[in-house]
Amino acid sequence: MARRQSRTHRVRDIAEQSGLSEATVDRVLHGRGTASVRAVRAVEQAVLDLDRQQSQVRIAAKTFIVDVVMQAPERFSAAVRTALEAELPAVRPAVVRARFDVRESADPAAAVASLDAVGGRGRVSHGVLLKAPDDPDVAAAARRVAARGIPVVTLVTDVHDSGRAAYIGLDNAAAGRTAAYLVSRWLGPSRGTVLVTMSRSTFFGERERVDAFVGQLARDAPTLRTTVVSDTDGLDATLAATAREALGLDPKIGAVYSVGGGNHSIAREFEHVGRECRVFVAHDLDADNVELLGSGVLDVVLHHDLRADMRRALRQVLRAHHVLPGAPTSVAAHVEVVTPHNLPARLHPS
Repeated sequence: MARRQSRTHRVRDIAEQSGLSEATVDRVLHGRGTASVRAVRAVEQAVLDLDRQQSQVRIAAKTFIVDVVMQAPERFSAAVRTALEAELPAVRPAVVRARFDVRESADPAAAVASLDAVGGRGRVSHGVLLKAPDDPDVAAAARRVAARGIPVVTLVTDVHDSGRAAYIGLDNAAAGRTAAYLVSRWLGPSRGTVLVTMSRSTFFGERERVDAFVGQLARDAPTLRTTVVSDTDGLDATLAATAREALGLDPKIGAVYSVGGGNHSIAREFEHVGRECRVFVAHDLDADNVELLGSGVLDVVLHHDLRADMRRALRQVLRAHHVLPGAPTSVAAHVEVVTPHNLPARLHPS
């Protein structure tokens, strides 16, 4: 595929998109010498990215390259990629290309390595969109990026003392309080336990949601308890065992507030023990949650418009480069309460 597309994209553009040298890209494209499997895959992914983004190219407009460094389950990073690439053609007055460095597990050391690679070895970058753990080493790496004149915008979850230009994403505390309000109204004055699941406690945004939820639920429904489980990366494979253990330890768990995902496995564990989940609140209209909401497994999804987030994030990068007026500004999105009855038509499962 890469060799065929070499007629469409310049070696320089593929090199910038992949982060490889032009010489390495040339070897991959034309079969000159040997190239590692990693290099071949990087070139192929770069060509795919350029294919999707090429409709945005306009004459006489400066091109900005934005690096997306993200640690999240594939279902969420895929949703972010789709949302971002949908917004690229509408960016004015510049051309913006996106380059993705994503992984499913929360790993501060890997995030540091990714950030330190930004803008290095001829790898041109004009901005970073970052979703990573709230870790001192990650914050220091983000500051080093900013010191090179590359603005960092944190997405969905903030990183303290990172020198970031702006935060874009959900108002996480408001979302947690909203979840508590819904659960308390759903369950009424009953007794029981709400299972609260996080992907990683090191994600500041998730901590905000959980702290707000636990505090608000204690005020609104003092007869309800909470059990918080974490450090599963929000992956079905790792969350299943954690949910199974929690259900086994507490027979009164009858509701779920899922902050970090993995909702298929949570639902399966309730079914496995033959227990009803009286209310199941989750976050984000990714492919898994659209399916689960449509089938009635989820009762409510707390959602924010990822396309609007991507549009705002790109605007902050362009503001930092004085392409748009004003200084970079943090923008917290309002939470949307989505049920099976107001699921956007374009997202209905077929």
